Amino acid sequence: MTDLEFDIIDELYFVTAYKDLREATELSDEMLKTNLINMARRGWVRVYRSVDEESELDKLDLENDFQSYFYLASKKGLFEHNSQ
Repeated sequence: MTDLEFDIIDELYFVTAYKDLREATELSDEMLKTNLINMARRGWVRVYRSVDEESELDKLDLENDFQSYFYLASKKGLFEHNSQ
């Protein structure tokens, strides 16, 4: 896990809106998008359509709609984060 991924997971202990995550991490949209997509594909981050509606990755358009979703660290992501 990179330092950047560590910092992102650090903000995802609770379901978090993209705009709040961007504000907390102070990353550019492109940098945050790239990392979130990679982390979601690894199973470290879960993606939600709304605060209480998790969705499967293959049913989402993360490339184009990443700003409209909510994010949460998965158990696997938290394990990686906490073993650093």
